[in-house]
Amino acid sequence: MERNLSLILDRESLKWFKPANGQFQIFYLDRGEHREYQPDFVAETESMIYMFEPKQADRMNDADVIAKRDSAVRWCRRATEYAAEHSGKPWQYVLVPHDAVAENMTIKGLADRYTVTSTEPLEEHISEAAR
Repeated sequence: MERNLSLILDRESLKWFKPANGQFQIFYLDRGEHREYQPDFVAETESMIYMFEPKQADRMNDADVIAKRDSAVRWCRRATEYAAEHSGKPWQYVLVPHDAVAENMTIKGLADRYTVTSTEPLEEHISEAAR
C-alpha cells in the first residue's frame, strides 16, 4: 500500500516526503498519555498540501487511529488558517484505507474520496464522493 502511494506521489506531486519524528508536533491522547503522531506522507501539489495516512481498512475505526486523525485534522485546519494569512497553500488530511490505494489512482482522486474534514464519527466526515 505505501509503495503504491509513493508511486502516485512521485508521479503527481511537486514534492513529497515521509516526515521525521518531531517534524510536525502533532499530539494525541492515548489512554491518558500524550503521544506524538507523524503522518506517513506529506505531498505538495500546485494548489494544496496533503497529509496522507494509509491505514489497514479494518483499523479505520480503532481508537488510536481516530485520536490521531482528529489531531491531524485540527493541525491541518490551523495550518490552513495560517497559510491563508501568509499566501500559502491549504492543508488537507487524507485517511486512506489500504485496499483503496492502487498505482493507477491520482492524488486528486484519493483526496476527493478520503479527505477528512471534521472530527465527527468517520462516516460523517469523509468526503461525500466516497459514499
